[in-house]
Order: sequence, then C-alpha cells, then structure tokens
Amino acid sequence: MHGAGSVVACIGGVLALKRHPVVRSLLASAVVAAAIALAGCNPESMGASSLRSLQPLSPQMIAEIDHRNMSKDSPILVRIFKEESELEVWKQDNTGRFALLKTYPICRWSGELGPKVRMGDRQAPEGFYTITPGLMNPNSNYYLAINTGFPNAYDRANGHTGEFLMIHGDCSSAGCYAMTDEQVGEIYALARESFLGGQRSFQIQAYPFRMTPLNMARHRNSPNMPFWQMLKEGYDHFEVTRLEPKVDVCEKRYVFDAETKDKFNPAGKCPAYKVDDELAAAVAEKEQNDERQTAELASRGTQTVPVRTGTDGGMNPTFLAAFRPHAPWTTVPGTIPSHARAPGQPYTPPATLAVASSNATSSPSAAASTPVSASREQPSAYAASKEQPSTDQTRSVGLLTHLFGSGATTEPAATEPAAAKPKAKETPKVTQTATASAAKSKPAYELSSSKSAPASVHPHVEAKATPQPAREEGNDEPSPKPANTAGLLNGAQPTLAGGSFDSRWGVFR
Repeated sequence: MHGAGSVVACIGGVLALKRHPVVRSLLASAVVAAAIALAGCNPESMGASSLRSLQPLSPQMIAEIDHRNMSKDSPILVRIFKEESELEVWKQDNTGRFALLKTYPICRWSGELGPKVRMGDRQAPEGFYTITPGLMNPNSNYYLAINTGFPNAYDRANGHTGEFLMIHGDCSSAGCYAMTDEQVGEIYALARESFLGGQRSFQIQAYPFRMTPLNMARHRNSPNMPFWQMLKEGYDHFEVTRLEPKVDVCEKRYVFDAETKDKFNPAGKCPAYKVDDELAAAVAEKEQNDERQTAELASRGTQTVPVRTGTDGGMNPTFLAAFRPHAPWTTVPGTIPSHARAPGQPYTPPATLAVASSNATSSPSAAASTPVSASREQPSAYAASKEQPSTDQTRSVGLLTHLFGSGATTEPAATEPAAAKPKAKETPKVTQTATASAAKSKPAYELSSSKSAPASVHPHVEAKATPQPAREEGNDEPSPKPANTAGLLNGAQPTLAGGSFDSRWGVFR
C-alpha cells in the first residue's frame, strides 16, 4: 500500500503539467478508475465501453472554447428545458462568469411537463441537482451516462421517489434525458475536463420550459405553476448574475443564494437568512418586469396549452423530422438507433428489432451532421479509434485501475421502496431581507439574454450491438454513487478554483 500511495502522490504532483497530452490521459484515467473503484465496480470489467469516457474533445469544440475566451478545464453548468427539448452547456469564461458554450437538441425525454413525483411515473426530473464525479457513469448500457442525483433534498423532503434518472445516450427514455451517443460523449467529456480542472461539482438546472413571460402565460392554468414559480426564482438568480446559484432547501422548498449562520433543514423551519441586497434588488426588478408582462399577455387572451398532452414526453424538432412520413433526407447531430420512437408512437421493445443497416457513409467533415439512416454496422474511423485506445491510455487505465480497484466487487442494484403518496405541497411566502433603499438603488448585476451557440457535431457512428430493452425506471443500470453524499444534495456547492478537489479526490491535488 505504501508503494501504491507513492505512485498516486506522484500522479497528483504533476497537476501543474496537466495540459501535456500524456499527463492529461493519465489524470483522466485516474479519475475514471477512482470513480469505478469507489463505486464498488469490478476493475476487470473496464474495456472499450469505459474507454469511451476518455474520448478527447474534438478540435472544433476546443476551437470554440478558445473563441469564447474559456479554458478547456474551466467549470461548467447545465440547463435543461423540456418543452423546447434542449440541453445547454454553460462554461466559465475569463471574466469568472458563465457563458453559453453550446445548445444540444434532446433526442428524447418521457412523461409530461412537471416534476417527478413517484417511482414509475415516467417523469423526467425538474429542479436543481448537484453532479459530483461519483455520478459520472463510464460503464452505462446507454453509451455514457450522468446521473442527475434524483432524488435531491427537495425531492426527499416532499416524498418524491425514483432512481437512476440520467442524461445518457441511445435516444430512449423512461424518466431520463436521452441524447444521441455522439452528443452524450461530448457532454461527458466537457464534464470530465471540468473535474480535471478542479471543479468539485457542477449544477444541473432542469426546467419545464424557458421561464419567459410568454411561457408563464401559456402555462398559467397548470397545477404545477406554484412549483414552477419557485424554480423561476433560481432561474432568475442565474439570469441576473451568470453565476451558479447556491441552492438550499428548507420548509420543503428551494432557497437561493441565502446567507445564514445556521443550518438548513429540508423539512424543517427555515433559519433566519439574508440574500445579498444588490442581488435581491436585481432579482426583484426582473421578477416584477416578468410578472407585468405575463399579466399583460394573459389579459390579451394568450392561448393556454393543455396540462397533459398524452404523447409521453418530447423530442427536439431536429430529430422529430426524421420520423415524419415521406420526410426529405434529414441530418441530425448523431445516430438515431433503430428502436427509437417519436412521442405518441407505439413502443416496440428493442430486442424485437433488427439493427438497421444502409449504405450511407458519414461525412468527412468533422463539423457535419450524421445522416439518420447511417448504419452502426459500418463505424467511421473516429468510432474505430475509440474502440482501439492509444497505448498511453491503455497502459494508464491498467495501472490506475489496479491501484484504485483492487479487491472491488460489484454491488447489486438497490431495491427501491414502494412509491409514497405525494404530499400536499406547501408554498409559504419567501421573505427576503433586502432593504428598501437597496431595492431602489441601481442593481450591480446587469440583465442579459443568452444566445444559442452554433451547434457543432461529430460525424462518427458508433458500432454497437443490438440495444438492451429499456428499464421501466430510468434507462440505466445503477450508476456509481459518491462515497459520502452528506451536504451535496442540498444544492450546488460553490465552484472552487482550479486544482482543488474535495476529500474524495484529494490524491490528485
């Protein structure tokens, strides 16, 4: 053990050289191997599937990061919008604030708009979730997966049940946010790089729709509106500051950017807390403007939308066009598997479907889109390179898996208790302590609107066996879980400076 510890210490000591390709390969392998070992997985199972987690970012993505004055390993933040079927990756730029890096069309999500309440309701979660390295799953049956961490402190305090709700590939969802394999590979790599840069956790903000006055007016009749108005407060904090909001839970509700000397009890009474005066004033101004616009739109008779659609989820129009009869040749950012189905279509288990094949080939351009009909039986050169890792990657995975995974065993999936009856939600009035003078002063934070970044996709097509049937709850096997989740599920933790990991990852300091 003393010798192994010395090797780990040596690896940690080269963080200053982490931009060297070989060193970065070693560090990436170390993170993957440590996550697997701490999660209790079998190190002998590491093969081509887990090496997907080591895919480098494309030259196009690296160029885009540089163009936006960001670094490859700076912190990230993810926002998800169900109705628009879009996933945004935000990244910290050289100002210290988050800026939009890329918007990904979501291939499939299930359920209706609204929070997940109980096991088996097929609802994709809505709320604020903290992602630590232990929630990154390199061995997913659905290419790669990031566990959302549902249920969080808010969900548990309100009796919500469910598990294994992921962002993953394979374009098939049962309570998850499903992307194409190519998309989730890039999202996973962006998260991996942020952890290597020292980010201890990143935040996922999952919303029913973009929280604009128009959308609030369109959905004004929904029984979920009190919950959504609470989510909008966190949405507004991010819109105003472009900083990751600090999230706590008390009295069974979310509290944002609260400062207190006491502890928050998710189900207990909120302690006395304060929100920074300038921030509270800026958020209040935005909320008042939005509420006024929403009321005007409602008074003009803006049409409401049905509370339930009965179509079981959604799919971004980019992908939906591929399922329309007699649709013209369509390109999408990745490969749609043969078992994927559009909302409203009857479900056929993947095991009964043959893997589709065609003579289509992928475009030679790294920034081109992949044809829907592209065959997984004819992988591109990029896909082939993923299944045949470099010598450095193979050697480092073997070494570090041996160091971190010795004697590990696979733990069986936990059996979830029966779904609890949803409790009546309490919507107590939030009292902020911003002073009247602060509310009248000019906010220190400027409101800004996000602009969608041009999507860049990879044309690689993954060679893959016949997919496994989707599970009823979350399309995935149990994901690695953190060894210690205390204090993490209350909301996102503050982003730390590069090179500082939490105690679980202290060996890499």
